[in-house]
Amino acid sequence: MLLDLTPQELNHLLDKSEITFSVFGLGRVGLPLAVAWLRAGQVVIGVDVNPEIVDKINRGISPIPDEANLPESVEKFVHCGLFSATTDLVEASEKSDIKLIAVPTTPRQGKRYCSDALEKTLIIIGRSLKIGDAISIECSVPPTTTEKWARPILEGESGLKADEEFALAFSPQRIYEGRALEDLEERYPKIVGGVGPRSTEFFASIYRRIARKGVLMMSNSIAAELSKLFEGVYRDVNIALANELATVCDALDLNYHEIRGASNSQPFCHLHKPGVGVGGACIPCYPAFLQGKAGQLGLSLHLTKVARVINEGMPTYTISMAIESLRKSGKDIKEVKTSILGLAFRGEVADTRNSPSYELVEILGGYGTEIVVHDPLIEKDEILEDLGIPLVDSLEEAFSSASLIVIATDHEIYTELDLNEIVGLVDKPAVIIDGRNMIKTSRVPKDLIITGIGKRSLGL
Repeated sequence: MLLDLTPQELNHLLDKSEITFSVFGLGRVGLPLAVAWLRAGQVVIGVDVNPEIVDKINRGISPIPDEANLPESVEKFVHCGLFSATTDLVEASEKSDIKLIAVPTTPRQGKRYCSDALEKTLIIIGRSLKIGDAISIECSVPPTTTEKWARPILEGESGLKADEEFALAFSPQRIYEGRALEDLEERYPKIVGGVGPRSTEFFASIYRRIARKGVLMMSNSIAAELSKLFEGVYRDVNIALANELATVCDALDLNYHEIRGASNSQPFCHLHKPGVGVGGACIPCYPAFLQGKAGQLGLSLHLTKVARVINEGMPTYTISMAIESLRKSGKDIKEVKTSILGLAFRGEVADTRNSPSYELVEILGGYGTEIVVHDPLIEKDEILEDLGIPLVDSLEEAFSSASLIVIATDHEIYTELDLNEIVGLVDKPAVIIDGRNMIKTSRVPKDLIITGIGKRSLGL
């Protein structure tokens, strides 16, 4: 069986493409993972419960067009017969030797852990598990999930013993949306922690095939799970620090970004960038994953909790800044049109999960403000549709008659805004809240006020 093979023997089978992989979950983690193995010459079965995603892939179309190298890779490997997709989890499990699980573990708009998709996948895999198969959980989970929760499910459903008759490990995704494939193959080492030494060594041997930065073998699966959560919590805490320090600069009418640059010239200082909030399916969620386990251990993660409070409060802080700036211009937020620039949680992606823009919309809606949202990468959004809020792709339409503009996402297009053109479209005087430090000029046309998170107020 595979678990008994030496690294040399495994490589021989991989050289001949005699090991079949399946990837459960074809989202922003699973699809790049599948493509990485396809580019390594392996046969891959993609699995997803969404028939539209499966249909697109089987027609050679990537369901994630904004992810570099995926569209051409999906087309190539589907047409050459190495890649196929299915909604049949049972068939995919039965036909594959190595099963990589990348199903969602948080709701699309929410920060709590949700094990439903992972549990369903594990049960189906367990019922069809063969001696010698290998399973790696790649989606983010609370610590001890692989050892204390997933292992009993797989062993109970299969009657087989982990680390003896099948391999089981946790290997976290470490990707940045928009460059996921590069991250997998080139940028970072792959972390692997098994439920036993044989599982760790097996997946380390496998992943050395695609991770050019090598593999970090952890002492166990719990250590591997925590390594991923710690990455996210580190960023959340440091973004919160940046946001807090930016409020000091705002109170003093100073430029945080100038001061940050000076502070970071000292090699032990790594101040992050502030902004209107923290979105995505990772950073806002991992503190909750960690706090849940900490609570069971009788621990209270004070710093982690406070950081979340700060970051979740940034949309409210942004709107309070907008209200004050409008007041200086002689306007009331209840009586103006507001344009929010950016619906995605981060620039250059079309992913809106936990985007702070939704919180901005909710707060503004409470004032009865007329709202329009612009995003160059997103054509349709059900949440905005339900609220009756227009989503436009024309900046001219977004600016027309607006008195308040909030830059919420760092899309590259917003660095190219022509302030003179804007002032000719808005209802003057108008306020721009630059929530991502996109506007660099100090020359502000008459009838505009520009301010933002940690950005010195300019104009009027």
